[in-house]
Amino acid sequence: MEILKLQNLPLLCASSSHRRSSPATISCLRSYLLGCSCINVSTNQREYLRLPRRSNLRIWKSSVNCMASASVTREKEDRNEKENLVSGDAIRRRFLDFFASQGHKILPSSSLVPDDPTVFLTIAGMLQFKPIFLGKEPRKVACATTSQKCMRTNDIENVGRTARHHTFFEMLGNFSFGDYFKKEAILWAWELTTKEFGLPPEKLWISVFQDDDEAFSIWRNEVGVPEERIKRMGEEDNFWNSGVTGPCGPCSEMYYDFHPERGSSDADLGDDSRFIEFYNLVFMQYNKKEDGSLEPLKQKNIDTGMGLERMAQILQNVPNNYETDLIFPIIEKAAHMASISYSKADDTTKTNLKVIGDHMRAVVYLISDGVMPSNIGRGYVVRRLIRRVVRTGRLIGIRGDGLGSPDGAFTPVLAETVIALSTEIDPDVSLRKTAIVEELKREELRFVQTLERGEKLLDQFLVDALTQEKPCLSGKDAFLLYDTYGFPVEITAEIASERGVTVNMKEFEVEMNNQRKQSQAAHNVVKLSVGNEMEIAEGIPDTEFLGYDSLSVRAVVKGILVNGNPVKHVSEGTEVEVLLDRTPFYAESGGQIGDNGLLYSLGDGNEKSKTVVEINDVQKSLGNIFVHKGMLKEGSLEVGKEIDASVDAKLRLRAKVHHTATHLLQSALKAVTGPETSQAGSLVSFDRLRFDFNFHRPLTDDEITEIEALVNCWISEAADLDTKVMVLADAKKAGAIAMFGEKYGEQVRVVEVPGVSMELCGGTHVGNTCEIRGFKIISEQGIASGIRRIEAVAGDAFIEYITSRDSYMRQLCTMLKVKAENVNARVESVLEELRATRNEVSSLKSKIAVLRASNVASKGLVVGQNNIRVVVENMDDTDTDALRSAAEFLTESLQDPVAIVLGSIPDEGKVSLVASFSPEVVKMGIQAGKFIGNIAKLCGGGGGGKPNFAQAGGRKPENLSMALERAKEELLTALSSDAVRSN
Repeated sequence: MEILKLQNLPLLCASSSHRRSSPATISCLRSYLLGCSCINVSTNQREYLRLPRRSNLRIWKSSVNCMASASVTREKEDRNEKENLVSGDAIRRRFLDFFASQGHKILPSSSLVPDDPTVFLTIAGMLQFKPIFLGKEPRKVACATTSQKCMRTNDIENVGRTARHHTFFEMLGNFSFGDYFKKEAILWAWELTTKEFGLPPEKLWISVFQDDDEAFSIWRNEVGVPEERIKRMGEEDNFWNSGVTGPCGPCSEMYYDFHPERGSSDADLGDDSRFIEFYNLVFMQYNKKEDGSLEPLKQKNIDTGMGLERMAQILQNVPNNYETDLIFPIIEKAAHMASISYSKADDTTKTNLKVIGDHMRAVVYLISDGVMPSNIGRGYVVRRLIRRVVRTGRLIGIRGDGLGSPDGAFTPVLAETVIALSTEIDPDVSLRKTAIVEELKREELRFVQTLERGEKLLDQFLVDALTQEKPCLSGKDAFLLYDTYGFPVEITAEIASERGVTVNMKEFEVEMNNQRKQSQAAHNVVKLSVGNEMEIAEGIPDTEFLGYDSLSVRAVVKGILVNGNPVKHVSEGTEVEVLLDRTPFYAESGGQIGDNGLLYSLGDGNEKSKTVVEINDVQKSLGNIFVHKGMLKEGSLEVGKEIDASVDAKLRLRAKVHHTATHLLQSALKAVTGPETSQAGSLVSFDRLRFDFNFHRPLTDDEITEIEALVNCWISEAADLDTKVMVLADAKKAGAIAMFGEKYGEQVRVVEVPGVSMELCGGTHVGNTCEIRGFKIISEQGIASGIRRIEAVAGDAFIEYITSRDSYMRQLCTMLKVKAENVNARVESVLEELRATRNEVSSLKSKIAVLRASNVASKGLVVGQNNIRVVVENMDDTDTDALRSAAEFLTESLQDPVAIVLGSIPDEGKVSLVASFSPEVVKMGIQAGKFIGNIAKLCGGGGGGKPNFAQAGGRKPENLSMALERAKEELLTALSSDAVRSN
């Protein structure tokens, strides 16, 4: 008889290896076996279950194994469920769902490119709500919750070195626009943290502003946080200011304690080894005035932020933000490509891997939001981050594409991992995958070439440094290599050390600090101010726009501004801004400029009662109030007066034609160049349209012709446009394209050219494509790295353009005395004649220069024991090519050794210099390139070349004589070993 022994924890089978199972498995097995035909079941602490036949043992074993396996599966599922609850995606989802259950509206993240000229990049979750906090836009909801993509570059040097500094990060936030305030914000923060996320209350610490007794009382008396774990802190830490003036208020922050065993006495919340701040509550309740005094805001607001990466670190129980599931898969991929193990890597290598993980997230989301690498503005941020990734990847050993191809790029491979992680952060990223990957590939391969040039420059710097008594590379040169060519200063120092050169690190740090200060000043402040706009807008309703259906309406003047100040009455000759209750004028938005037209009143027919305001611009302000800007040409105008508002119909038509043509152009571009081509800006005016788009190369002539043909084909189809208002989500599902830089509410206007284009657009459009009449691209050019611009005309502007070009062609035909079809051939013939004439002139100039040089030869000096001939001469206005010919002639005609330096002023404000040294002179250690380069500096220029022949230039002709005299002195000193004698 076989015996199975069941204990509290292990399950032991006499004829098999030991299998350890959970108590739940034991209980389940016990119930199962007791229900079978077992005998001799004891009721002692140890239970023995005797099986009746040996032949049944295999069945019992199988049952035991199946049930144990089921238990292991359940445990694994439980563990996975627990892990899923603390994943980055789950934390984000749970945060948003929690506040949605408390009545908050879940709103999408705004772009990393803010619709705000005072901010470089989106650096905070509250940025998209700034106009509401300022009272410049009405609130659409009472309270909201978001997960906002953010970018900060002011602490870029700390990325990877600390546990929680990032360039790209997500800020979870809940916001109240005059709805709830301190008590609710604090209670919900505590409930979310301790109940939803399950953080132990005893590990939570609180900071409050030192004078905020209200917040202190709520935390202590209503939440129940012990007083010793609530810290009062000063204005620097716990008082939020938007700027010198504007909305402000005290803060309260939540900290997680990794080491509660250290006790509460003398605890320092700034100790990063013990505490992490993860939730910041801003109580926006004051307006700071010019004199620094605080006045209560009429509407008190809540602005909070919880760092997703920080909460993930806490819940996933990892030592830093980088090892969470939000970033670590990117790090693992990079480590694999470098054939290293993150867990076994040293601290420096881990830091480098963290930099790669952080920066790859940043560049993928920036490129997805339309920011392309360039040397200016936001594009420079992308370029700098990509270059840091590339140089860091090479530093840890990634070669080529990291997958075996030495000529490939590895950033696109890493981007694939980032994009795979992006689904719940920003679903649009995956749709732009092709464009992101291609842009990274181009930028990396371009930078690899830059790195190679940087290596050559470093070598030149080191050669120059070795001429010093104590060889030292300047901090400025090291910073140039770092900032422009992507060389880490550590690598520069290491290479320099191998050559016996030190690096001036103090000077390098000065340069670095200057850059940090500029970066912080420019990019890390959200500027808010409360001016008199709120007072002006009080009592003035949003303007009712009737311009889609009518170009003329009767309206009432609700407000008049002169120089930004409200007035009740204005007289003739005054520049005014007029606010109406209703208007047919389109206000500038979506790239389309504002309408022009008239505000007028004929009064009672008396000439003195007539009013005429000429409107030349219309802008939106203070939410949805239209500001009509113009000049009061006749009469007077006062608030409350009823007037006629009339749009210039001809100009409106020109704008409509260009706006619809812009939509057709975008569709044609995508059809010709690929669907990943995306808009980067636009202008719709009366005389032309301008369309900026993301693309990596110039369009070919054939592509431009094809785009024009497509647009004109769609125009000729005379398709009626379909315009309707839809729910934003439904419009996106239908495939509508959003206009660059536009904000959208829940209800959106969709403009569709059936089968061709569907876009979210509030602009004015033609009713039928045939109204466009014709379309012509007049220019295509690059305006930044990865950004192209097309300018085009349509409608009346198209006719005017064609007419003017035809006039130019007729004039050209008259001048050349040929027909239009023969113009190209005639122009080519004229150009060929011109080239031949220029070559003949150049040849004559060279011959003249050589003749002059033969006379100059007799003026030379002979120096040194080797009888070295030295010729230094001013050749007056000889051009550069002729100067070169003269120097070559002298070098060949005079016997080696010979040193020739010639200078001239070929054009006004221009200097040319040439140095030609024979082989014997070069052997003496004098190189033409370095020599003439130094001489050229005296003329405000530079240059260089080979040891035997070099050219240079300058922009100070007045210094040429002095420079040539210096050249003669230096040559004589360098070459002379005895007295100089005349030839």
